[in-house]
Amino acid sequence: MSSPVTPAWSPKPDAQIRPMHTADLPAYKGLRDAMLARHPEAFTSDYETELQRDADSYRGRLSGGNGGHCLFTLLAWVGPELVGAISCEHEARLKVRHVAHIVGMMVRDDLHGQGLGRQLLSRTLTLLRGEPVLELVTLSVTASNTAAVRLYERCGFQRHGRLPGAIRLADGRILDKDLMSLRLHS
Repeated sequence: MSSPVTPAWSPKPDAQIRPMHTADLPAYKGLRDAMLARHPEAFTSDYETELQRDADSYRGRLSGGNGGHCLFTLLAWVGPELVGAISCEHEARLKVRHVAHIVGMMVRDDLHGQGLGRQLLSRTLTLLRGEPVLELVTLSVTASNTAAVRLYERCGFQRHGRLPGAIRLADGRILDKDLMSLRLHS
C-alpha cells in the first residue's frame, strides 16, 4: 500500500487580519523584536536598538499616528497569537501625498509559505486603492530576500532600482535593497 501524497503547499492559516489598536502594542513589539533578532538582514532597524524601545513607542504606527504619517498597521492573528504585521505610511506634503510606503512587513517563521504574507499585502493594497488621493505605493526589500521579492512581484510590484550597500550588518555583511513600486490604479 502506498503512502498518501502530501501536497506541495500548506493550507492557509485561519488568520484574522485587522488594524492595530493600542492594546496590541505589546504583542506587536514582541513579534517585531523576535523578527529583528532572527532576521537582521531583512530589516533596516536593528534588534539591539529596537529592544530598548517600550511597546508604547510604537503608538505612531497606529492609524493616523506619527502626526498622520501612518495610514495604518494591519495585524494578522491566529487565535490569540499575533503572527504577522504590515504598516503603511505616507506624507502630507502636496507634491508627494499621492505616494504611500509599505514598511515593516513580517510573518512569523513557522507560517512562512502558507499565504499569510500575501493575505496581509492584498488587504493592504485593497485599503490603499480605497484612498482617492493615493496613486503609487513603494517599498524597499533586501535584494537577497528572494521569497519576499517574489511575493511583491506576484502582487504587481516592479523593481525600479537598487540601493547598493544599503544595509551593513554587525557581522560585516553589506546588503543591497531593491526599490519597488506599484501603481494603484491602472
